[in-house]
Amino acid sequence: MITLTELQLKEVVILQSGRRLGFIADFEIDEQTGSITAFIVSTRQLRGNLFNRMTETIVPWGHIVTIGDDIILINEWTDWQRKLPLNINN
Repeated sequence: MITLTELQLKEVVILQSGRRLGFIADFEIDEQTGSITAFIVSTRQLRGNLFNRMTETIVPWGHIVTIGDDIILINEWTDWQRKLPLNINN
């Protein structure tokens, strides 16, 4: 069994392209079943962004291919759900 804290230490990588999304920041949990339905990955935008804003990507749980020692491999899909950029000045 793996804990939520251990999942948050693993980097999320898209299997088809090798693109690194970032690390898990939060989870969406079904209140009635208690199961995880999606996880939220925080991504720092570096290209063309003066203030390096953070954005969040919602990844459905069903897109996980495998959970390894250091990374979580996910399948790419076309309808990425994005949340608004976070207002963090780091």
